[in-house]
Amino acid sequence: MGKILSSSRIYRISFVNQDKIFEVFAKQVYESDLYGFITVEELVFGTQSELVIDPAEERLKTEFASVNRTFIPMHSIIRIDEVEKPGISKVHSLDGSRVGNVSPFARPLSSGDKKKD
Repeated sequence: MGKILSSSRIYRISFVNQDKIFEVFAKQVYESDLYGFITVEELVFGTQSELVIDPAEERLKTEFASVNRTFIPMHSIIRIDEVEKPGISKVHSLDGSRVGNVSPFARPLSSGDKKKD
């Protein structure tokens, strides 16, 4: 098993999951016993004392509410940074646009859309 990074530190982990970039904060990050995975434990989210609540972070907090540890495939990891304090957990679209829950409907090609050889 790999070296465990100290739990007194905070790490920002950026990884790709289902065409989105997740950015979460945790106290422990280490190479997993499961081949090809990184283990992330003790996820850290914003404090309840903050006046402004970010809905995206709340969604992530709900998604990971009952998770003790998560295993992320090494090939999905973009980077791991040691930071001084936790920030706001986020989800970004891979293409840089805002992530939303609205997707365009597929539409049939019209005669004007067809390629001409």
